[in-house]
Amino acid sequence: MLLGEAYQYLASPAGRQDPYPAYAALHAHGPVVRLRPDFYAATGYNAVNALLRDPRLEVRGRPDGAASHLIANSMMKANGPDHARVRRLAADAFSPRRTDRLQEVVTTEATALADHVAQLGRNGEAVDLMAEFAYPLTIRIIGTLLGVPAGEHQWLRERAQETTAVLEPFRPAGPTTTADRAALELEDYVTELTRLRRTEPREDLITTLVLAHDRDNGELSTRELVVNLVFLLLAGFETSANLLGNGLGALLDHPDLAARLRTDPDLADRYVEEISRFDAPLQLTSRWAPETIEIDGIGTIEKGSHILLFLGAGNHDPAHFADPNRFDPFRDSPQSLSFGAGAHYCLGSALARTEARLALPLLLKRLPAMQRTGTAVRRDRLTFRGYASLPVSFQN
Repeated sequence: MLLGEAYQYLASPAGRQDPYPAYAALHAHGPVVRLRPDFYAATGYNAVNALLRDPRLEVRGRPDGAASHLIANSMMKANGPDHARVRRLAADAFSPRRTDRLQEVVTTEATALADHVAQLGRNGEAVDLMAEFAYPLTIRIIGTLLGVPAGEHQWLRERAQETTAVLEPFRPAGPTTTADRAALELEDYVTELTRLRRTEPREDLITTLVLAHDRDNGELSTRELVVNLVFLLLAGFETSANLLGNGLGALLDHPDLAARLRTDPDLADRYVEEISRFDAPLQLTSRWAPETIEIDGIGTIEKGSHILLFLGAGNHDPAHFADPNRFDPFRDSPQSLSFGAGAHYCLGSALARTEARLALPLLLKRLPAMQRTGTAVRRDRLTFRGYASLPVSFQN
C-alpha cells in the first residue's frame, strides 16, 4: 500500500472499522512520514512517545462550532501553565489512590449489571454487552465520581457520544449540528449542577472544582469550571467504555485466554495492559509546532506543522512488539501508548484500568458460556475506537 493510499484508507469507512492494515503500511514508510507540506503522521513507537513528551509542541483546538469550541477551551487543548493549573485541581480525584477507593462501587455495579445480563439472556436470547453492561457501568462510575444523579446517566451518555464526534480528524468541514446541540445541552446541564453544589455541597468532583472557582484567588474562571467538568465527563466515559468493550471483544475471540482470566483474576492487570495495546480505546491525538524545531531521530518539523500521532500504530510497531497483531497478555514489551504520555497523559487512565481490571473477570465468571452471536458493529469512529454493539448469547 502506497503512502497516500494508506492515509486515504484511514479516512475511509473501512479504515475506521479496521485501521491496522493501514498502520502496517505506514510503518513500512518510516516512523514519521510527511504527508504534505506542514502535515505529518507519526506511527513508530519511539517517535510517537517522543512527540507526546516534547514540551515545544502544542495541542490546539478546532473552534468551528459549539462542540469544538467547548473542547478547545478545556484542559485537553490547553498548554503550559494554564493546562498545569486546571489539571492539578482535578488530578487528585482521578489519582490511583482515589480510584482504588471506587473499587467497591465498581464491583457492586458490575455485579448488578452482570446479573442483569444473565437475566436478559436466560433463555438463549442475544444480549448486547455494550448497551447492557459496558456503557451503563462506565457512565455510572464517572457519574458517581462527578456527582451526577443516577436517573440522568443515560441522557448524559447519549450527549457525550454525540459531542465527541468532533474529535474525529477526517470529518468534513461545516456544521456539526447534532454534536453542537449536545454540547450546549451539556454545558447548560453542568452549569445548573454547579449552581446546586454551591448550596448543597457533596463529596464529589463538581463540588471540589466549584470550591476552587469560588475561592478568593479564583483558581478557575467560570468558563473553565464548566467546560472542564464537561470534558471530564466526556473523557472519563468514552475511554473506559471503549477499553471495556474492546477487551470483551478480544476475550470472546480468544476463549482459551478468557478461561485463564476467569479462573485467575489476579492476571487482570496483564490482560488490561494488553487489551489497551492490542485495540486501543484512543487511537490518535495530534500536536502542532509553533516554531521550526529539530527532533532527534526525526529531523526538522517546520513552523506551523500539524502532526497526527497514531497511538494505535505505535502500539503495533513491529520494532517493539513481536507479532503485534497477536493478542497475548503474557508478552514482555514496553508500556502501550494508549493513554498518551507527557503532560497530557490521560487523567482517567487509572479509573479506566480499575473498571476493566475488576469488571472483566467478574463478567467472565458470572457467564462462563458467553460467546459471540450475530454481528458485532463498530462505531464509525477512528479517534475513540469501540463497539456500537457486541451481541452475545450463553446458557446459565
